[in-house]
Amino acid sequence: MMYYIKLSAILFLICAVAAGILAYVNGITDPRIRKIQEEKETATRAELIPEADFPEVKGTLDTTFVYQRAIDKKSGELKGYTFVASRSGYSSVIKTMVGVDTLFNVIAIRVIDQKETPGLGANCTAEKFTDQFKERDISRLVLDKDGGGEGAVVSIAGSTITTRAITSSIRITLEKLQAEIKAAQGGEQ
Repeated sequence: MMYYIKLSAILFLICAVAAGILAYVNGITDPRIRKIQEEKETATRAELIPEADFPEVKGTLDTTFVYQRAIDKKSGELKGYTFVASRSGYSSVIKTMVGVDTLFNVIAIRVIDQKETPGLGANCTAEKFTDQFKERDISRLVLDKDGGGEGAVVSIAGSTITTRAITSSIRITLEKLQAEIKAAQGGEQ
């Protein structure tokens, strides 16, 4: 009986030390990881809407939706908005950063986080896929397999779930942005 108590105590001690070390290392690395992610997002925004500054983060009252205004560096006029759209794909939550102009047409997209199947869903980061979103308005953010017809977003072969997740997340989040901006402007635009 004493043997099992001693064994349990040793195992508990080893687990406690390992948990403490893990917590310590996480405390050191977490701020660095967050800083790198912020720098990556800033660089992605600059790619999506070039020659623009992103002075502040805007959000809805319930803070479930956050976007940034893109202000032209030369003229100081509003160029558009950026936001992150996310939705569950086949293997993971897919996060896509989207840049839109002031008429809510997509300028460009970048998939910033995904863990989809290599060779299939992971192809969502390829320019061949992301470029087809350029200059699309909300009504044209429909997947070909969902009855989008001619001009619809073409699915990645073998990755309909991933493609559908990206397309619908962009459409839904863009609708939120449009409603938010129209409400803030009193129904204008």
